[in-house]
Amino acid sequence: MWKSFFIAAGIFCCVVGLELLVIDSAVILPLDGHGGPRVVTAPDWAPWALISAGAVTLLNFGSLPLKPANPISKLH
Repeated sequence: MWKSFFIAAGIFCCVVGLELLVIDSAVILPLDGHGGPRVVTAPDWAPWALISAGAVTLLNFGSLPLKPANPISKLH
């Protein structure tokens, strides 16, 4: 289950990083209609940091063992 979580987190980081490379800013509108829209701009380092963190996570996923070793089975 942990393996699935980390591969999903790595893919999520890579996708968000790639999206931040494409867009300059995002406008967030409130759901209830009160207040004005908010403009969110990511810093210049954010896309590259997310892509690299996601890539490292995915590369680490490939090096994990398929099943953990069971130390009790080795005793018999």
